[in-house]
Amino acid sequence: MKRGLPLILLAALALLLGGCAAPTLRSEVTAFHEWPAQLPDQSFVFERSRAQDNDLEYRNYENLVRDELLRLGFTDPAAAGKAALKIGLAYQVNERDVRIVEPVVVNSGWGAPYYGPRWPYRYYDPFYDPFWYSPPVVSYQESNYRLYRRQLQVGITRVSDGKKLYDVTVISEGKTASLAAAMPYMVKSAFADFPGKSGVPRQVELEFKEAKTKAPQE
Repeated sequence: MKRGLPLILLAALALLLGGCAAPTLRSEVTAFHEWPAQLPDQSFVFERSRAQDNDLEYRNYENLVRDELLRLGFTDPAAAGKAALKIGLAYQVNERDVRIVEPVVVNSGWGAPYYGPRWPYRYYDPFYDPFWYSPPVVSYQESNYRLYRRQLQVGITRVSDGKKLYDVTVISEGKTASLAAAMPYMVKSAFADFPGKSGVPRQVELEFKEAKTKAPQE
């Protein structure tokens, strides 16, 4: 039994470390841009439709984008008509059903006890028995769930000539349909390493910092 203790301790340690891992949200980010080397005026205004003007959800996500732009050195003018850049954003959630069939070991391979040379005294030692292990029995387990594809798109256009300077798409997938939980991290992912390499998809993984905020299920 002493030889089995280290394996038990390692398994317990793995479970402990796994349980302590902080939840994260992983996003696929692709940005296309022709960002100028010099852009002295980085004042911006959001481009809204009439429906978006009275959409509380849209305005909340707009504020998240505004905070990121201000962090990057952009300026939010008091007079919207004097802005050099206009910002547009769109978002959506799509869903699909997922079916997974995966192998599961239903028999670990432990065989019948081996009786040693001191038979008939029923002495055995499984750790030294070459015939103790039998081939594992594998079954298949099916699981079904709904997967949500959350998408955010942000564009930055120069007002003077209407030229699109930056267009980024962020996609995250998980079992949570709510955009409200995922959007703060998707917005941060959209502007991570701004402006970045144009047309090169990358993964951005962010840890949930807010202890009181329920993390979306990935």
